[in-house]
Amino acid sequence: MNAQTLDAQELAALLHFYADSGVEWLVEDEPVDRFAQFAAQKAAQAEARMPATARQPQPVQNEPAPTSRTGGASPAPNRVAARPAAPTPSLAVPDSEAVASARFAAESARSLVELKTALDAFTGCNLKNGARSTVFASGDPSSGIMVIGPTPNADDDRDGIPFSGRQGQLLDRMLGAIGLARETVFLTNIIPWRPPGNRMPSDAELEICRPFLERQVALAEPKLLLLLGNFPARFFFGANGTIHSLRGEWRDITFGGVDAGAIATLHPQELLAAPANKALAWQDLLTFKKRL
Repeated sequence: MNAQTLDAQELAALLHFYADSGVEWLVEDEPVDRFAQFAAQKAAQAEARMPATARQPQPVQNEPAPTSRTGGASPAPNRVAARPAAPTPSLAVPDSEAVASARFAAESARSLVELKTALDAFTGCNLKNGARSTVFASGDPSSGIMVIGPTPNADDDRDGIPFSGRQGQLLDRMLGAIGLARETVFLTNIIPWRPPGNRMPSDAELEICRPFLERQVALAEPKLLLLLGNFPARFFFGANGTIHSLRGEWRDITFGGVDAGAIATLHPQELLAAPANKALAWQDLLTFKKRL
């Protein structure tokens, strides 16, 4: 497909589709002839299957004998086949050190602005290397209401704002139905960077990101938490059930040194995939409204 044949709107739609599909890079630094690579691999595999006697010997090139400073031929040195250089190991930060570094950076922040600066400067989590944006919180931290999702999606990563795109529009309608708006609550995610292909974060990645969320809760001091989806419900409640077994009931939790009431419901993305579950989410929102 030639991008020159697309207008701006069509190109934007195509790039949006690629991002939703988990495509991280559209081109490589250098052109690669995949057809030549495939042909060479087939030839190597075919030669490997041939009997040893049928393989063609590689010709030996006779090199001219090196001459000494006096002009005579010097004895040929003993040549040893050069071994390929060992790959240089990547300089990865051990998980324990990354967690300690994250905790120090988070606890050093005395405000949400400082916490955002610390998060932007933090380099101890591999998720940040593949993400376009560090998705920090948005909204009113003094509202006493915190809405927490799992991880940024492609729209969040592109815009740098939690709950963007279609799921954000649905969340706006959900909040509006109970008299709230995204400007009057505090929106955030457990993980501030989009995992590649929207995969689930690993246990190590979760522990590295935990201090930043704990500090965020400690600085905002919410009274009520609205948890969206399986991952946040399991994370805060310490349970292994599904969102259908964890939703709709208030629980008193302590997180980041803050005591708050928390209730879980379905994530807007789950409601877009299964609209029939909107009735369940509506029941949870009414339960949440009664507590306001």
